[in-house]
Amino acid sequence: MEQREKFSSRIGFILISVGCAVGLGNVWRFPYIVGKYGGAAFVLIYLVFLAILGLPIMVMELSVGRASQRSAAKSFHVLEPKGSKWHFGSYLAIAGNYLLMMFYTTVGGWMLIYVKKMVFGEFSGKTVEEIGGIFNETLASPGSMTGGMVIVVLLGFLVCSMGLKKGVERITKWMMSLLFVILLILCVRSVTLQGAGEGLAFYLIPDFGKIAESGAGEVIFAAMGQAFFTLSLGIGAMAIFGSYIGRSRSLTGEAVHICVLDTVVAFLAGLIIFPACFAFGVNPGEGPGLVFVTLPNIFNQMSAGRLWGVLFFVFMSFAALSTIIAVFENIISFSKDLWGLDRKKASLINGIGIAILSLPCALGFNIWNFIQPMGAGSTVQDLEDFVISNNLLPIGSLIYLLFCTSRYGWGWKKFTEEADAGAGLKFPKWSRLYVSYVLPVIVLIIFVMGYWQKFA
Repeated sequence: MEQREKFSSRIGFILISVGCAVGLGNVWRFPYIVGKYGGAAFVLIYLVFLAILGLPIMVMELSVGRASQRSAAKSFHVLEPKGSKWHFGSYLAIAGNYLLMMFYTTVGGWMLIYVKKMVFGEFSGKTVEEIGGIFNETLASPGSMTGGMVIVVLLGFLVCSMGLKKGVERITKWMMSLLFVILLILCVRSVTLQGAGEGLAFYLIPDFGKIAESGAGEVIFAAMGQAFFTLSLGIGAMAIFGSYIGRSRSLTGEAVHICVLDTVVAFLAGLIIFPACFAFGVNPGEGPGLVFVTLPNIFNQMSAGRLWGVLFFVFMSFAALSTIIAVFENIISFSKDLWGLDRKKASLINGIGIAILSLPCALGFNIWNFIQPMGAGSTVQDLEDFVISNNLLPIGSLIYLLFCTSRYGWGWKKFTEEADAGAGLKFPKWSRLYVSYVLPVIVLIIFVMGYWQKFA
């Protein structure tokens, strides 16, 4: 069997894992829900849930990857007790990675399109309505949507085809380093705008009244959901990086580093968005509207706004591409584990496959917009996002949890031995009852509430 590739450095492993976790949701969802649910007060609740919910599942995914030395396509087969059926979870993981890329590549394409629009000054002198119109025109153009998506797929698989160390690790290190530099530059610019103080106060000073206003239950569920979904756990996207590292460091300590850096990116995104929105009297709305309408409108009003706009969308492109490259690496590893393909062949076949599979999403906003699977006004992307976010991530996380804690699975003893191998923070032994019985119930609640919010 071919020798398994390894990361050349610990920082490479941490940065690519952070790159996988840092998605666009960190930028357009986190600041919005922080503002909606009481600023710093919400951040505190969110951090608690990140520690008690996201962190243990991440350690489990990394442990399964490192112990099996396989991707999620084969890791359960290697570790499960003979005759058991845990490997059915691998089919969910495989489906989850492909499905995530079927819509994420389109959103990545939007970012590249907007870098180009900013460079060529397409927003200069435009009104708020005209900027909104530009976004709608982009969605309505099959050529732009498909072109952006195909470029993202080509870039991602090109990086992966160059190898783990020379391609994925090297490029991601550069991208994530530049991402942090651009983030800090944009933060400094935003917090020094005239009138930014009000936005900083809104974001950083806890307002417990807002929690009471929204209802403690709703706020707690929002914090729980954000902590859970921000790390994309449950589909083995992290497990692959566990399989590429040695046993010199304990996995709990590494998972803490990943969670901290992921949160820093989300937090800094808020430091860009809130001061800027308040400085220019703009409502920091949720979702694509914030990124593609509100922020170009703000950059328009700033001195040297075009430069800040270009930097912002380059940062957004890096956030999207780091996730895409990480998941593509996982998909290539599936092909190697399942069919014995070499890296170049796996990159070529999957590149063509993902581009074709992504077409329904890219065209679902224009020539296929008559397909409205989630009700009037919905798109193919809404369905794909619902299947993965509300189904595959929670169900997959539950499988990892039960597999690592149940005596009918891999089991607590083997899991903690793997997690604790090496120097660094150990997985707390006292948490056994919590992760075996309480955490699975919390994940089930998230799963049920996802349906409740969507349909009730």
